[in-house]
Amino acid sequence: MAVRTQTMTRPTTDIRPFRVEVPEADLQALRARVAATRWPEKQTVEDQSQGVPLETSQALARYWEKEYDWRRVEARLNALPNFITEIDGLDIHFIHVRSKHEDALPLVVTHGWPGSIIEQLKIIGPLTDPTAHGADASDAFHLVIPSMPGYGFSGKPDAPGWGPEHVARAWTELMKRLGYDRFVAQGGDWGALITDMLGLQAPAELAGIHTNMPGAVPPDIDALLQSDITGANNALASLPSGLSDEERRACEQLDFFWKHSAYALMMATRPETLTGFADSPVALASYMIDHDAASLGLICRTFAGEPVGITRDDVLDNVTLFWLTNTGVSAARLYWENKLSFFAAKGVSVPAAVSVFPDELYQTPRSWAERAYPNLIHYNRLDRGGHFAAWEQPQLLSEELRAAFRSLR
Repeated sequence: MAVRTQTMTRPTTDIRPFRVEVPEADLQALRARVAATRWPEKQTVEDQSQGVPLETSQALARYWEKEYDWRRVEARLNALPNFITEIDGLDIHFIHVRSKHEDALPLVVTHGWPGSIIEQLKIIGPLTDPTAHGADASDAFHLVIPSMPGYGFSGKPDAPGWGPEHVARAWTELMKRLGYDRFVAQGGDWGALITDMLGLQAPAELAGIHTNMPGAVPPDIDALLQSDITGANNALASLPSGLSDEERRACEQLDFFWKHSAYALMMATRPETLTGFADSPVALASYMIDHDAASLGLICRTFAGEPVGITRDDVLDNVTLFWLTNTGVSAARLYWENKLSFFAAKGVSVPAAVSVFPDELYQTPRSWAERAYPNLIHYNRLDRGGHFAAWEQPQLLSEELRAAFRSLR
């Protein structure tokens, strides 16, 4: 199997071509494990308040066992230029697609959890070849999409130290190694935090950043809401006075998120306990699709047969990548490594752009964005889309990135 997840023993700056080749025996074993799933009884409620509904997990499993075709996405990945290079002793996998337009702007895009490079496949064409997608050649990007350490085809750290700050430094090294002396960065979820860290580190090569999950919450409000996960402290009653309606609504959204983020707390405190991720594909899948209420609702509708922004294959391409690379636990360790707040303002001063999708974990008020990113070059509220913007609304995100970075070309 050509899936590489081990570190190299000899330091090297070589950039090596990479190809995905999953043995058929691995796919047969996956289907057998799915078929052998032992199911719990149905939930006692008719909504999603107890987690992923049994009918959704079972519909996912039926499709995974009987109809899903990994070879389709494997061919799609292999049609792209994939590479591996060693940075700080760890193999880093990345997709690197250069635009045919030589004056294109280099862009590194970082995925999140429970995501992977699968999230960004839909934006590669629109960003690197804009003229084929109704846009202007002047908006072209050279695109670099890395797999974070412990995720996908990148190496799995065997010692602590690969938190968001380290990943951000590695991305700067990667872009310089590829010959880019000027680049921009984008991310959502973990990618947003890593992109914020790039902005905070402000390497000379970085021209600006874009985020669709801004770290913009005033630190005192962020700390207050995080301290009330159980609801015992009634944080919303202790908010500062003078908040606008928009700011108060954002606080309510964040309060809801923190009260429904047990998945993140588990990974941040006990990632190694989640050994079921390596043993049961359905356990892995159920955990992964229960990221946030809006995304879960979208996925539930997908497996109920409703036409929405994502397909069953979209969901299972990502989950299957985690399964085949056995990265459920290694990916979870990033939560344990992290000591930063996801949502609090970080003090980023480089040019920054913010896109606000309506089903994101919280809708960032312009007032907060302007304070968090004093060099704000773009702010826009979209009319549709959620947490996984590149996956759900690739056209809208592509348009946002063109607009966001136009002034930096």
